[in-house]
Amino acid sequence: MEQKVLNIHQQILEAKKENRKLLAILLDPDKIEWESLDHLLLKINKSPATHIFVGGSIVQAIILEDLIAQLKQKTNLPVVIFPGDPSQISPQADAILFLSLLSGRNPDYLIEYQVQAAPILKKTNLEVISTGYILIESGNETAVARVSKTKPLNRENFDLVLATAQAGEMLGNKLMYLEAGSGAKNAVPLKMIRLIAQNIDIPVIVGGGITDLQGIQNAYNAGADLVVIGTAFENNSHFFEPK
Repeated sequence: MEQKVLNIHQQILEAKKENRKLLAILLDPDKIEWESLDHLLLKINKSPATHIFVGGSIVQAIILEDLIAQLKQKTNLPVVIFPGDPSQISPQADAILFLSLLSGRNPDYLIEYQVQAAPILKKTNLEVISTGYILIESGNETAVARVSKTKPLNRENFDLVLATAQAGEMLGNKLMYLEAGSGAKNAVPLKMIRLIAQNIDIPVIVGGGITDLQGIQNAYNAGADLVVIGTAFENNSHFFEPK
């Protein structure tokens, strides 16, 4: 196989060093309205997005393959898999976030699924980016919490969240993802983002519960290096257009 030259992790590191903020649009294949996919991709191409994340808590493999094929054909943005389990792997993507759910104690999401995924990933040219994944309480039960059978960390327990992020960094995670969850009632607290960003050296990703452009900017100002928008863009493909 021909080795991809794109190094997404290195690009994220360079952007952090230059204080250049990044934006990913998260697409859940199970929620895609295929008849309007071309329109959606047109909106993505006109948006300020720098990356496309693809995945969800429950995704059928064939749908994932079809969506990534369309994305690679009709956009120039790097496509990164944001997997819910080992079945969500496609060699057509550019990279995969190799997630470890640090906020929970379910061994399946700490190591078991990673063990299952490793032999599959070894047969691809996907860039594998070790990512600590911390679910933050958001005011309602999210799909991540329900499927993973784990509780999010208390949004007011800043010390625990910081210690969890620092432990993930010490374990070798290359990115730290603070997640309120899809359709979250409340986003990750800005004070929490700031605390984590100031006390770890690896790039910080923030997603969940961000519903407008000001929310994105607030997360950036607090120290997020990359913000992820999913539900808000799914519900309104004109999200980035001036009102």
